[in-house]
Amino acid sequence: MTTTVHHRICPLCEACCGLELQVEDGKVQSIRGNAQDFFSAGYICPKGVALKDLHEDPDRLRTPLIKRQGVFVEASWDEAWAEIAQRLPPLLQTRGRDSLGLAVGNPAAHKIGLLLYFARLARAAGTRNVFTAATLDQMPRQLVSGLLFGHWMSVPVPDISRCDFLLVLGANPLASNGSMWTVPDFKAKAKALQARGGQLVVVDPRRSETAAMADAHHFIRPGADAFLLAGMVHTLFDEQLVRPGRLTELTQGVAEIEAAIQPFSAEAVAARCGIAAPTIRQLARSLAQTERACVYGRIGTCTQRYGTLASWLIDVLNLLTGHLDQPGGAMFPKAPAFAANTVGPAGRGKGVRTGRHHSRVSQAPEVMGELPMGCLAEEIDTPGVGQIRALITVATNPVLSTPNGARLAQALEQLDFMVSLDAYLNETTRHADVILPAPSPLEDSHYDLAFSQLSWRNQARYSAPVFPRAPQQPEEWETLLRLAAILQGQGICTSAAELAAVDDALLAGELQRQFGAQAAAVQQSLQPHQGPDRLLDLALRAGPYGDGRGSEGLTLAKLQASPGGIDLGPLAPRLPELLRTASGCIELAHPDLLADLAHAAADLAQPAPEMVLIGRRDLRSNNSWMHNLPLLAKGPERCTALVHPSDAQRLGLSDGGLARISNPAGTRSISAPVRISAEMMPGVLSLPHGWGHDLPGAQLQVAAQRPGVNFNTLLDENLRDPLSGNAVLSGVPVVVTAG
Repeated sequence: MTTTVHHRICPLCEACCGLELQVEDGKVQSIRGNAQDFFSAGYICPKGVALKDLHEDPDRLRTPLIKRQGVFVEASWDEAWAEIAQRLPPLLQTRGRDSLGLAVGNPAAHKIGLLLYFARLARAAGTRNVFTAATLDQMPRQLVSGLLFGHWMSVPVPDISRCDFLLVLGANPLASNGSMWTVPDFKAKAKALQARGGQLVVVDPRRSETAAMADAHHFIRPGADAFLLAGMVHTLFDEQLVRPGRLTELTQGVAEIEAAIQPFSAEAVAARCGIAAPTIRQLARSLAQTERACVYGRIGTCTQRYGTLASWLIDVLNLLTGHLDQPGGAMFPKAPAFAANTVGPAGRGKGVRTGRHHSRVSQAPEVMGELPMGCLAEEIDTPGVGQIRALITVATNPVLSTPNGARLAQALEQLDFMVSLDAYLNETTRHADVILPAPSPLEDSHYDLAFSQLSWRNQARYSAPVFPRAPQQPEEWETLLRLAAILQGQGICTSAAELAAVDDALLAGELQRQFGAQAAAVQQSLQPHQGPDRLLDLALRAGPYGDGRGSEGLTLAKLQASPGGIDLGPLAPRLPELLRTASGCIELAHPDLLADLAHAAADLAQPAPEMVLIGRRDLRSNNSWMHNLPLLAKGPERCTALVHPSDAQRLGLSDGGLARISNPAGTRSISAPVRISAEMMPGVLSLPHGWGHDLPGAQLQVAAQRPGVNFNTLLDENLRDPLSGNAVLSGVPVVVTAG
């Protein structure tokens, strides 16, 4: 037997841990944390170990599928491409480019090939109908970064290794290892914070795993985060605790915020939050009076009606207390490649624009070039000019992940043509006409394009493939490039040489715009790399740690020679050079934000519903397809309805019995097993996200054994944060009865 050791970056969550794999005769024998990986230092969670299950999963697709008379049959790649080339271009010629929709899920964020080449597919498609999982998760955070700092990915993250007071809202990093914050082994870092005398404070409707280890936990009414944060901002002004420090001259809009925040005293917001006014004031004081402190909020703060306001007020608090861009506060990583805030003129730019077009039916504005995923169903099932008649999905399962997935499932059946690039025949891809399988993550190279821009410490890491791809299996970027060529009228790239020529031509055009007369020489210097590796080498060389440092400059070759990664140092202050706003300042008080703050003021007296629904995160469950991996699926039932003992007694619920959960109109309902727990805030019920594996036609054998229920069934697809278009997934009223 031949044993080899391989090092990989885990692609299954935002922690991006370094892994060490032992392989014998082509099979994974063990997976453990890579102790030589400086970034994660040997930490690993069950998801990393489950890569073996994913690679070997018999349900994972390995050949294309084509639907013939309603039944999927295996096909060759040539047959799949011929089917697409025959059916898709004529439809677009007849119906127009906007008759095509594109939808991409968050697994793409972990794959450099999908991230880079989906953008090329979208340009080739020429459609306005682009939908991503960002509007089910993080769009408020990215919109605020764009409005304040000039780019969607200029996201400040907690400098946890030097922080002494960390206030966490709507996040459970002990289970997620960060979200929009790449921080493997959060628990150890939080314990180190506490050991040096610091405090971890959690605000959440549930006493989550993170809240359980915190120094203090405060229940909050779901959906009220913006009101709590506004009360804290008001306290800063009221008690003269506003001290932006060196950012004073770099910030526009402080006076406008002081005027707009007046209705939100701690006393005025207390009932809306369910948190006493003295507690709100003390949180503001602790933040302001601790030298190194930070506020961090995540998915719970984003997936609500005032998601953009909440994300904005987090930045406002960090700035007004002098903790933005300061060691121990909220700081900006400096990524080695692909970060727009490290290229071009420093400190000033074009800023961002939204609303350049709107969805056809609901007139929802685009943000970051995308429309709300919740609008996809209506764009398909509503007749009229511009109606979506064809769809390409990439690594996404919106039938489970979007509100009212049943409507979307019905809409998908009405399409004239649907193509899916996916590893599974799941609840969404079962509606496709052609499914193009993705390779195993262990068969492709890996570089974290997005998460290096969100890291707790500046870093660069790269993984080579562990296994060769199966014969005929293309890389995902090649699949996207072939789709793009078909959409551009170039036909099917039947050979590797034809595909390489398309890729070379695209790169040549990009280099010509960037380097002019030197473009050909630059392209030659990137040999022998192809595809995303070539683009990565270029981005590393042109990045802040690249060729400008001479022989010390970062290149792909240096990353390939460093299996433990390259430490680029702790986070450091980056303002004003990071800014890409038109003014060259932090534009703190955008008119749209102030206008929505006025809407929130009018909503201060909203009464609390009798019962509301929230989601929750589990360490073993990130995306719906993970429910099909035996290692992650085993153990206790996870799709349970958590309720407080007082609610259980009032509603007649029993531990282990069933709860019937309905929307207020009573038109949709689900039933879930009950777990009675004092970790829940009274009046709040919690279910995990991404379940409901009992739909016919999906082939997820392990997941189907314990399908769970899909709480998105109860949600209104038209309920969105109006600024970002993010779906409202939290704090939604429900009716709960026994049985």
